Amino acid sequence: MITTDYVPGSPCWLDLGTPDVPSAAAFYGAVFGWAYASMGGMEGGVFRRDGKTVAGLGRLTERGARSAWMIYFGVPDADAATRAVEAAGGTVRVAPMTLDDAGRMAQYSDPQGGQFAVWEPGTDRGAELVDEPGSLCWTELFTSDAAAAREFYGGVLGWRFSDMELPGGAGTYALITPAGLPEERMHGGLTRLDEEHLALTRGRAYWHPVFAVADCDAAVAAVTAHGGTTRTGPQDVEGVGRLAVCLDPWNADFVVLAPSGADG
Repeated sequence: MITTDYVPGSPCWLDLGTPDVPSAAAFYGAVFGWAYASMGGMEGGVFRRDGKTVAGLGRLTERGARSAWMIYFGVPDADAATRAVEAAGGTVRVAPMTLDDAGRMAQYSDPQGGQFAVWEPGTDRGAELVDEPGSLCWTELFTSDAAAAREFYGGVLGWRFSDMELPGGAGTYALITPAGLPEERMHGGLTRLDEEHLALTRGRAYWHPVFAVADCDAAVAAVTAHGGTTRTGPQDVEGVGRLAVCLDPWNADFVVLAPSGADG
């Protein structure tokens, strides 16, 4: 589960880079019931649910970049995290930068190309609502080299991993837990996919968010009604719930999940 105490290594924020901020705000508002608050102009703002911040939205400016969700993991020191990323063979995409007194952030790519970010909190610790319908409840990495990913993220963020076998002999799924916490605090997973199954990113690893919903089928209906598509599902996964992998109208991927017992 993801909580808002935001221990080091746990996901604490996410934001979406999109070429069309107003339309993306309308799409996610329709799917998740989010209210959008602009930070001024067309550059972006924040999403809220029940008055609590759940995510950010910004205009995609990087040449050649695809629209995607960026997941931020909490760290006590963004400069130390940057040194660890470089030492482990990762790439610094955005060097550590201070955002007034809110905190400091940096963005990276892991050695297989998976993009992620870190947040060193100041006055802003992260999202105010998680693990509830309409908010982040899980994070997931698809990578062509699971062993290398475990070594990289274990070294950079101190994660522990425990393996579970996927149904039908589909491989191993590694569950991620922050250092020093029990397994009930696991917050994500990673699994290996062949590069030909990573077409969305042309073979590069990628992270995507999983959002909790009360009703998976209703969420998927909202996605498709407002210009999005589904890649898989809805489908029931034993012990997990009912889920679907979705794309928004600009091909940013995310998952909607009605946890077991939540979907009618």
